[in-house]
Amino acid sequence: MARILVFAGSARRDSLNKKLARAAAQFAREAGAEATFVDLDDYPIPVYHGDLEAASGMPEAARRLREVFLAHDALLIASPENNSSVSSLLKNTIDWLSRDVDDGKGDSSGLAPWRGKVAGLMAASPGGFGGIRALPHLRQILAALGVTVLGTQVAVPKAHEAFAADGSLADERVAKSVRALAAAVAEASRKLHA
Repeated sequence: MARILVFAGSARRDSLNKKLARAAAQFAREAGAEATFVDLDDYPIPVYHGDLEAASGMPEAARRLREVFLAHDALLIASPENNSSVSSLLKNTIDWLSRDVDDGKGDSSGLAPWRGKVAGLMAASPGGFGGIRALPHLRQILAALGVTVLGTQVAVPKAHEAFAADGSLADERVAKSVRALAAAVAEASRKLHA
């Protein structure tokens, strides 16, 4: 069974991308995967600073999140678009988790949380582009870390109108696209880790 970690690069409680990630997690479960949604707001990590790392090592919240990443085979990421790129929260999370850590718990490489994983990318935005401009940046970052990023991606424009009151996707066309992406990540992960 594919183990998929699902998260959004947003800390906002009512984030459209968190809603999208939660919907994708449910679709991944329907596709037969074990899907875990995590909220990055539950892992407060300071802005990456080399001097801080040298003095104190990886922050405890980053270490805990690293363990969560290591326990999963694949990723479904909903990325906000900030100034036509990924959010600072998402980039900071990637920056910390890609650092080497000497904790005596196996592979200490900063690539360990990423290497060999499959990822599906999504974005939601109230704007007309649906956050699509951030996804090539995220794709490039993840590929450099050894993640196989699926070619299919989903952008949800006018996302403030895309969700029902219960958090489900109200537009069946959008739901179909997210469902297909979640299933593709589950299938690619199963094949890769068979």
